[in-house]
Amino acid sequence: MASDCPSSSAPGDIFATTHWTVVLAAGRRHTPQSDAALAELCRTYWFPLYAYVRRRGHTREDAEDSVQAFFARFLEKNYLAGLSAERGRFRAFLLASLKHFLINEWKKSQRLKRGGGAENLSLDWESADTKFQVAATDEPTPDKAFDREWALALLAKVIGRLQSECAADGKAKLFGHLKIFLTAGKGALSHADAARALGMDETAVRVAVHRLRKRYRVLLRDEIAQTLSDQSQVDEEMRALFGAFSG
Repeated sequence: MASDCPSSSAPGDIFATTHWTVVLAAGRRHTPQSDAALAELCRTYWFPLYAYVRRRGHTREDAEDSVQAFFARFLEKNYLAGLSAERGRFRAFLLASLKHFLINEWKKSQRLKRGGGAENLSLDWESADTKFQVAATDEPTPDKAFDREWALALLAKVIGRLQSECAADGKAKLFGHLKIFLTAGKGALSHADAARALGMDETAVRVAVHRLRKRYRVLLRDEIAQTLSDQSQVDEEMRALFGAFSG
């Protein structure tokens, strides 16, 4: 039996409804598919917006209220109107939309009670501030915090997809032991140690790690592509995102 976690479908097939291109194709008209795609993108990338608002000096409660109020308006209004310059990248579009909201509608949003009668996204507020406190220790600016948290959210989505593929292939244990080779620095775990833990030959472990990394790169590019309208921008967006981890 092979030691990797093969995918049963082409990249993006399962997650096609989350594509930013689906939202853009709908233009200013709401369609069930485009609304679902936009909501899914927002659920994936909401925390970078929370981190941005917190880094601007707002309290936990104000940040929660502001982000929830923003999404309530964002998901029900003409969310493509007036921001054509940022349409190519969902990352840039979402942050520009939030900035526009904070500048022009802050007072109104402050008057909204939590919930406010509007349909809310289900977001993990319980862990948001703890997560922010950990992330905030070395982030000098709100925009830098946003970019870094965006990159982390994207990587978490990729790891989740790869984990699901391995579990579906009956290799959850393999992934559990080898995912450190995807997320940790060089030397965090040796191939020999992983082989002993798994009861496998070291050469087989090296092959499995190589295949996991290859699949990880495929899924990473696919996940980035889902937030872009122009697929030729994938490499540029990847450089920009990982540049967020530099000094």
